[in-house]
This record gives sequence, C-alpha cells and structure tokens, in this order.
Amino acid sequence: MHRNRLSRAIGGALLAAIAMPALAQDAGTGTPATGSTSDRGPTTLESITVSARKREETLQEVPVAVTAFTPEAIDKLDIQDIGDLDEQVPNLTIYAARGSTSTVTAYIRGIGQSDPLWGVDPGVGIYLDDVYIARPQGALLDVFDVGRIEVLRGPQGTLYGKNTIGGAIKYISRGLTQDPEGFAEVRVGNYGQLDAKAGLGGAIGGHDSGLRARVAVASLNHDGYGENTLNGQPVSDKQINAARLQLGAYAGDDLDIQFALDWMDDQSGVRGAQMLAANPLAPAYPPLSSRYDIRSGMGNVNDTTMKGASATVNWRATDNWVFKYVIAKRESDTDTNIDFDTTPLKLVDVHALYNDNQVSNELQVNFDGGGRARGVMGLYWFDGDAGGRVLNYFSNPLLPASLTNPLLGDTQGYVNTQSLAVYADWTFDLTQRLKLDLGARYTDEDKHAVALNRFFTDTTYTTSWGTAANFDKTVNFKNVSPKASLDYQITPDIMAYVSASRGFKSGGFNIRANTTAVPRSGEPFDDETVDSYEIGTKMGFWDQRAFLNLAYFYNNYKDIQLSVFTEYTLPNGTQTFFGDFTNAGKGHVQGMEAEFQLLPTEHWMISGNLAWLDAKYDEFIDRGVNIADTQRFTNAPDFSGALNVEYRTALANGGNLSARVSYSYQSEVWPTTDLSPLIMQPGYGLLNAGVIWRANDAWTFSLEGSNLTDEEYRTTGYNIAAYGVLTGFYGPPRLYSLTARYRF
Repeated sequence: MHRNRLSRAIGGALLAAIAMPALAQDAGTGTPATGSTSDRGPTTLESITVSARKREETLQEVPVAVTAFTPEAIDKLDIQDIGDLDEQVPNLTIYAARGSTSTVTAYIRGIGQSDPLWGVDPGVGIYLDDVYIARPQGALLDVFDVGRIEVLRGPQGTLYGKNTIGGAIKYISRGLTQDPEGFAEVRVGNYGQLDAKAGLGGAIGGHDSGLRARVAVASLNHDGYGENTLNGQPVSDKQINAARLQLGAYAGDDLDIQFALDWMDDQSGVRGAQMLAANPLAPAYPPLSSRYDIRSGMGNVNDTTMKGASATVNWRATDNWVFKYVIAKRESDTDTNIDFDTTPLKLVDVHALYNDNQVSNELQVNFDGGGRARGVMGLYWFDGDAGGRVLNYFSNPLLPASLTNPLLGDTQGYVNTQSLAVYADWTFDLTQRLKLDLGARYTDEDKHAVALNRFFTDTTYTTSWGTAANFDKTVNFKNVSPKASLDYQITPDIMAYVSASRGFKSGGFNIRANTTAVPRSGEPFDDETVDSYEIGTKMGFWDQRAFLNLAYFYNNYKDIQLSVFTEYTLPNGTQTFFGDFTNAGKGHVQGMEAEFQLLPTEHWMISGNLAWLDAKYDEFIDRGVNIADTQRFTNAPDFSGALNVEYRTALANGGNLSARVSYSYQSEVWPTTDLSPLIMQPGYGLLNAGVIWRANDAWTFSLEGSNLTDEEYRTTGYNIAAYGVLTGFYGPPRLYSLTARYRF
C-alpha cells in the first residue's frame, strides 16, 4: 500500500532543514547525497529529499530532471552565489549580466533570456522560498543560510507560477526550528575579499513555544579585479549587504503561519569590459592589456536594492488534504551607468534606471490518501509593474555636430503584467511499479505597455526635437500547457521514465521601439512555446555506493524571442544603434545528460556530470529570407561537464578532514545574437580545489581556490558596429580564500 506522504509534506520548501550528509548533488536527474559521516567514514549513498513536484520525494523516485544541493554540498563545492551552480548542473549556463554584479542571465538547455530590460520576461524562473522573482535585477542570489537549492531542467508549467519555459531555480532558505541553533563565519581572500555571514534561529519563549524565528545577515566585499585608469577607482568590485528575517506561529501540528522578509543592497561598482578591438572613433585609446581595466568617463554607479515580504499559511485540514497559501510582495530599484565604449569619450554612454513592483498570490492544495492517487492543484495570480528610464548619449566625433550627432535619446515607460493561472499535477499508481503522472496549466496573461521614447537637444533632456515612439497598448495571451509522464521501477534501485510537456512564455512589447524608423517595433512580439520530450533513468548500483542517472531530451521550440542589437538610418544618412526585439521562428534542441556519484571506499568520493547539447534554428526569417543556417543559439555549448574528486578521513579528536579537486569544461559559446567571432568564447576548462578541516562539532576551517590556472574566459559582450564598440566581459580571475565558521 502506498504510504501517505502528506503527514510529512507541510511547508514543502521548509523541508530544507532536514539533516542530510556531506555531498548532495543530483545525478542526471537525481544523484543522491552522501551517507553517514561516522568516524569510520560513509559506506553508502543516501537520497536527499526535494519538493520539485510540490510534495516530498527523494531525487531517485521523482521522474523529473532535477539537481539538488544541500548546505553541506554547497560548502564542499564552494558555491558562493547561484552563478556557481553553472559547473555542477548539466546544460545550465548562468552568470552576471553584462556590467552588473547581481543581475542574472540564466539559460537551461539552450532556453533563456539575456536582455535585462523591462518588458522582457526571463526564460528561467528563479524562486526564493516559493516566490517567483520577476526581474533579473538582484536575482543572482548570494548563498547564505540556505536550506537547499534545486535546479529543475525543462518546462515546469504544471507546478510553478509563471515563466518556467526553460526550467526553474529554487532557493530555499534554512527553515524554522524549535531548538536554538546558529552560525557565524568570516572569509578573507585575495583582491581584498572580506565576507561575513551569520544566522540565528529557534523557538521564542522556550522549546515548547509555538513561536519561532530566524534571522540571517551577510556582508560580501572585495576590492575589485581592475581599476578605472582615468580616476583610480575600483572596477569589478563587490559590496553587497543582505538580510533575511523569518517568523513562524505554530498552532499544533495542523496549522502554521510563517512570515518572511528579505533585503539586498548591491553597491558594487561597474564591471570591467575589455576592448576586443581598437575603436576607430577613439584612436587615442587602444585596447588595454588587462581584461578588467577600463578608462570610463562615467561615474562609478551600479546600485541595486531588492526587498521582499511574504506570508505563508500551511493548514492540514485532514490526514489527506493539505492547503497552502502564499502571498508575497517584491520590489527592486537599479541605478546604473553603462559606458559601452569604456573610454573617456562620450561615444555610447547610457544612464539606466530600472524599477519593479510585484504582488503574487498562490493557493495550493495537496491530496494524498495513502492510495493509488495523489496530486497537487493550484491557483496563481500575479500583478507586476516593471519600468524605468534609459538616457542615451550616442556620438560620432568623426562627423560634424548636428541634431542627430550626438543623438540624445530618452526611453521611458513601464509594462504591467497581470497573469492568472490554474494548474494541476496528479500521480496514479497503475501497478506497484508503474506510475502515470498527468498535469496541465492554463494561463491568461495581459501585458499593458506604456512607452514614450524621444530625442532631445542637450544633456538636460528638457527640449525634445522628435518622438521615436509614443504608445499605450495592451495585448492578451492565453495558453494551455499539458504534461504526461510514465515511470517504471525496474528494480528497487533502477527507475526509468518517459515524459512529454509543453512550456510557455508570453510575448510583450519592445520598450526600445522606434516606430518612426522601424514601424513594426511598436507591435507586440509573440509568445514562445516549447514542446519537450524526455526519456531518462535513475540507477543505483553496488549496494547504494554508486549512482548513474541519464536523460535524453528533444525540444521543439517555436517563436523564439530574441533581443538583437542592430542599426537603423538617421535622417542625415548615418547609422545608429537600435535595440530590436523579435521572434526568430522555429528551432529544435536535443541533448543528453549524465550525472554520477561513486563511493569506491569510505575515504574517496567521485562525482560529476556530462552534457551534450544540439541546438539549431529551423526557421529564422530576416526581411523575408530564411537565414536559419547562418544563426546560432546563444549560451548553448555543445559539450560541458565537471568532475569532482574528494578525499576525506576521520581525525583522532573526532573531527574530519576533506580535500577536493574539481575540473569543469565547456565547449565554445556564442553569448550574443550578433554572432561576433571576437565575442564568441572558445572552449575552456576551470580548475578548482579546496580543503575543509572540521575541528569539532563547532569549528570548521576551509581553504578554497577557484580558477587556479587563471583562465581568461568571456561570459558576454557588446558589438555595436555603428559606434565601433566591441567589448567582452570576463569571468573572475584566480581566487583563493580562507574561511572560519562557528556553529552552535
């Protein structure tokens, strides 16, 4: 008889507090965690518990491509922000967007979105404690006081709020506990790194009290990898402060209400971009030798604040029915200078202001009667305003001054999104070994865009000489996304599954529109969809000392939304920059993923992943011509993988020592749609290592190093031919740090 899971499923995301052992890295579609950490050392691997399908399951039994990381795994792999997940999750590409420190660009299996401007939805949904973060600004979450991180690959529409066409990243904070516990840690490293993190939680008023609380804080700092040689200011530095507060009231075992507040303030300076070729408009400023130094004449302003509040009610109405309601409000503000040309000249200088406000409501109903059927049903409502103002200064000093040189543009407006969705996902035990999962999601979404884009006579932006776009439009999108899967337990340790699902992301408006020069730019772009088919297996061997999980997927991707930097002709016949947004047409993405974990002896642990991705356009219409054969998917390496080798041993005093070496590789990547060969990043590998000494139950010391060979690799860049701009943004250099942590 199927066992009732609801008795241990209340508070889904709060299951992160479950104590799991050392390394928790899902293999391919679910590698479990390391087993016991006794003095003799672990002898088996154990599964970790996830809430990928909004109910408690182990990674090995859930027929979903999901990778999960416990706090122990995060420490061992030295994951400092969710961008560090890139190496450990197959077919995941995630990094800081362009010149920012905390703005995220994320792709899963070739599906994502790199444009951080308002009006454009991300292709990968990022969730903080069950709450969807609608904008990329501030969403490159730093890791502190975490309970678990889950990365789900492929469409997740039948279980999640909105815009999870490519997949979802779930950041789950450490849960509320009755027993008092906490930690404090300090990390120092090269480039002046000084990080401090702390957390404290427990019952208020005694162990048996129904009130619980937890507070966590973090201050993350380093001096930067380069400098502005014009004024000596740091470049690519980090200055982030963050805090979370949780409060919970528990009325017995059947009802609890939890409140959460989070805040992040990113006062980091701009990230450095290297000139990849001399700019013909600035012959006095050849490329610098350092990949992080710049000579910008703009102020070092790159500030983002993000804050959120949520309330969650968990009510177990009966032994079979559990209700969960989450209401949340989030907002963010960004003020940033973007010096595209990186020189003292005012060639392509942009001052951008972004703001975002969102309110979401989700009602979720779980049923599990202990029989052959169990499932989750939900209602989701989202209301969000994303807007801002972008002040552009485009100049060509080789041409005479005129009304259009410099070209002073002001882009401002907002996009309101109202989305209503209903979803359901049910599992049926057809036999003791064979299970059928059926789900569907209906979405009704309105996008209301207001845009006022004008040209001005001087940098006060007070006297306008022309209007590029002025519209107030609304467009509606409706979609039904089904899902079906079958999984069969071949043996107690081997499960195979097949699935088919549809993903959906609504369309919208290009707020950079210039309807005078490009009339179609004021029309809405279409929604995009993906039909995904997957076959996989999750296998355990050698008395639970080895796991090998495999998956193959094939995606039909339609009406692909692309942000393209292009040009248009000014009245005087010269070319200028234009940020276009279009639907590319059709494409297909197929790939294979393998994740593995091996415990050959009690002292050695080997884990890693391999991924192959084949992403191609089938139709890409440009001015009536299909140019699919000349186009490439962005942020979609053909091959990638990682290998982690760890040695650990118990010490006589009751502590333990572990040493790890990790190597990751990815093949060439085209990070931008303009397909400039100079911005394309060839294949490269990264070498990381770490040593962790747990002196006793309280004290832990770790020495970590990343990019030990100081590999130079680009994450993205700009190619603005009209103004001679060709720049690349690089990943961090060789880093090393020492951390001391005290737990109590």
